[in-house]
Amino acid sequence: MTWSEMQPLLSDACSQTFTMVLWSTVIAVVAGLPLGILLVLTDRGGLLQNVLANKVIGQVVNVGRSMPFIILMVALMTFTRWVTGTTIGTTAAIVPLAIGGIPFFARLVETAVREVDQGLVEAVQSMGGNTWTIVRKVLVPEALPSLIASTTTTIIALIGYSAMAGTVGGGGLGDLAVRYGYQRFETELMWITVAILAVVISLIQFAGDFAARSLHRRGARSGPAPKLRLLKAKEPAAAEISKVA
Repeated sequence: MTWSEMQPLLSDACSQTFTMVLWSTVIAVVAGLPLGILLVLTDRGGLLQNVLANKVIGQVVNVGRSMPFIILMVALMTFTRWVTGTTIGTTAAIVPLAIGGIPFFARLVETAVREVDQGLVEAVQSMGGNTWTIVRKVLVPEALPSLIASTTTTIIALIGYSAMAGTVGGGGLGDLAVRYGYQRFETELMWITVAILAVVISLIQFAGDFAARSLHRRGARSGPAPKLRLLKAKEPAAAEISKVA
């Protein structure tokens, strides 16, 4: 197979992989972020302590993470058909990719949020901050570098999942490698596909690491929670006013 024959195949496959990974990542982040935070908040000693809810959510996440993706795709075929009207193609592959990515990202979020200094949380609580304020002003901003790294890890995992999706009609680079590289013995095309995946993953990892390091350095220079320091500065002033009154 010549390069002129390979080029349109590779272009279409890259476009399909990009579409699958993009939308599944967006869904996984949007659903996994609050789920991971909820796992922390409902744990023992958490701001919304609820052991039963925590165990139920944790078990659902564990089941989602423990199931091999290829089995998850087959198990979700009925649901995928109900959502998209089909079980094959790029659009159909987004459904199991997103559902597989949600528990994966949720656990990474949980780990990142647990690393936040509890002293900051207690300080905001002592100043009357509610749970939403703590999540918005402390937990998410302080865990942001780790959340960026978690998102990078999730994207790379979803690229791997998308390659498996190609083996059952999902399209993308995985489908191209199997149909042409394996079934038709087009070894050159298969290795080009492998090289493209390796380059893309390396670039994503580099970009994610760079963003996480930049946020970490910026946080180290400004110190933890600048808004928290502003609130602390206002507290003595409020106390003085109350004394005068």
